[in-house]
Amino acid sequence: MEIQKVGVVGAGVMGSGIAQAFAVAGYDVIMADIKEEFVAKGLATVQKSLDRMAARDKITAADKDAALARIRTTTTLDPFADRDLMVEAVLEEEELKRTLFRELDVICRGDAILATNTSSISVTKIAAASRRPERVVGMHFFNPVPVMKLVEIIRALQTSDEVCATIDEVSRAIGKTPHTIKDSYGFVVNRVLILMINEAINCLYEGLTEPEEIDAVMRLGANHPMGPLALADLIGLDVVLNIMGTLYDGFDDPKYRPSPLLKQMVDAGYLGRKTGRGFHKYGDA
Repeated sequence: MEIQKVGVVGAGVMGSGIAQAFAVAGYDVIMADIKEEFVAKGLATVQKSLDRMAARDKITAADKDAALARIRTTTTLDPFADRDLMVEAVLEEEELKRTLFRELDVICRGDAILATNTSSISVTKIAAASRRPERVVGMHFFNPVPVMKLVEIIRALQTSDEVCATIDEVSRAIGKTPHTIKDSYGFVVNRVLILMINEAINCLYEGLTEPEEIDAVMRLGANHPMGPLALADLIGLDVVLNIMGTLYDGFDDPKYRPSPLLKQMVDAGYLGRKTGRGFHKYGDA
């Protein structure tokens, strides 16, 4: 199946980044969210990102303008009727995603591929909400989408060979490096990464040292480009807690139990970069 027209549901950090990646690669993109202010903010995020790319000579001014012109926005699902590929990038809530996939079933063509950008939820469960489960697949991008090369292609129990092959091909076409993984809570990256972040938070909770020191020793000792607490701030502590909860509930294994300090930080509203304060402070916070 040839992919030419792409729909993205969700205009937040991930959704706008996904829309940008497809638009820069020449695809016709429609990006949706539930309010006009959300899609306007998403489009502004794309504009700023493309401006930075042009300023660094990664794209030409003409390419920047062409990419932006390829993105249309909407606050309803109706314009997605002609899409070849849909990528869902809404909040990391299982029932919200399952409801959305049931709605897309009605709107989208029968041969359209429905992909989810979930970072931890079972793609098999999401696919089961669809009347075309064999055409549902995980397409897990990483933040910031325009920069990060990996796409985890998550093969649900129901996903067809043809759909996996198509998503592999389209991932490469937008400049990404895809790796296909069998469905499992958290897949591979987040199963490993979130545990490391949670243990770093526990080290802080137990008073071993300060956040700056934890990040420094991991950068120097493990050759990580960013320390685990700074990375948690970038991801969003609410997102980290959500993923921990999915892993804990999904595997019924105490090793995935969230750190008490992580819960406290989220309760306090200290969510990381997006609120100006997490394990580190940002801006004037």
